[in-house]
Amino acid sequence: MRTRRGVCYPRMEVCGVEKRVVKRAKRDFSATADESLAGKRQRLSPESEYGNHGGDMFDGLPDDLVLSILAKLSSSASSPSDFINVLITCKRFNGLALNPQVLAKASQKTFAIKAKNWSDSGHRFLKLCADAGNVEACYTLGMIRFYCLQNRGNGASLMAKAAISSHAPSLYSLAVIQFNGSGGSKSDKDLRAGVALCARAAFLGHIDALRELGHCLQDGYGVRQNIAEGRRFLVQGLRLCSHFGCGRPETRKHEFRRCSVCGTVNYCSRACQALDWKLRHKAECAPAERWVEEDGEGMDVDGGADGNGDGMGDS
Repeated sequence: MRTRRGVCYPRMEVCGVEKRVVKRAKRDFSATADESLAGKRQRLSPESEYGNHGGDMFDGLPDDLVLSILAKLSSSASSPSDFINVLITCKRFNGLALNPQVLAKASQKTFAIKAKNWSDSGHRFLKLCADAGNVEACYTLGMIRFYCLQNRGNGASLMAKAAISSHAPSLYSLAVIQFNGSGGSKSDKDLRAGVALCARAAFLGHIDALRELGHCLQDGYGVRQNIAEGRRFLVQGLRLCSHFGCGRPETRKHEFRRCSVCGTVNYCSRACQALDWKLRHKAECAPAERWVEEDGEGMDVDGGADGNGDGMGDS
C-alpha cells in the first residue's frame, strides 16, 4: 500500500510479525469464547435449574394430578375440539386423557358431533365414554343406536343404564318407547310402565315428562283417570320466564316464546329477553346440537336470532 507521495508501508510478514499476531489473536478469541459458553451452560443447565427432573417439569408431575386436571377439562369442554387438542399434545396426554376417570366426567359438549361429521372414530370415542360409566354418553349413544342405527335392543339397554342413574331424559325416552311400542311390535306397548317412567322423570324435573303425565291422568291413558290431578300437572308443566328477575308462569300452553338459537330458555316478553341476554344468557347461548338438522336462521352479530338481535323464536 502506498501513500500519496508513493512511499510504501512496510508489510508485517516481512519482519515475521503478521503470522504470530494472527495466531495469538485466534487463540485468545477461542479461549474467551469457550469460557463464555461454559458460563452460559452452567447458568442454563437443566440440572442446576430444575434439579433431577431435567428441563421438562411436566415429567415430574404424578399421574393422579394430571388425571384430575384432565377430568376437569373434559367436564368443562365447550366443544369436541377442546378435548381433541389435548389428545394430540403429546403421547402422555393421549394416554391419560383416555383414562376411564377422565372419560366418565366428559360433558355432553365434549362428544357433541353433528350427524354430517359422524365417523367410526367418533362412535368409538362415544363408546369409550359410555363404557367408562358416563351417563350422558350412555344416553346419547343409546339414542343414536336406537333411532339412527336401528339397533333397538342395544340402544334401549344403554338408555336403561343411564336411567338407573336417575337421568331424566333417558327415563322420558324410555317412557315414550313404552307408550309407542317402538322396541318391537305395537302389541309390545306397556302403558303402565310408560306412566311409571314418566312419573319418575317428572319427579326429577323433566318438563315434557310432567306434561305427558298430566295428559295421561287427564285422559286415563295407562292409569286411572283423574282429571283434576292431570290438570294440576299440566299447569305445573307450563313454562316459566327464564329471566331470573321475573319467573312468571304461562297462563296457557305455548304462550311464551323460546330462544330460536339454543331453544333452552323461554321469555314472557322481549324486555325480559333483552335483560336476561345482557346479564346471563349471552355467555351461555349456543346452537343446540341435533342429529336431525332442521332448517332455521342462526344468530346474528348482536347475538340475537331471526336477524333482529332479540333471540326470540317460535314457541
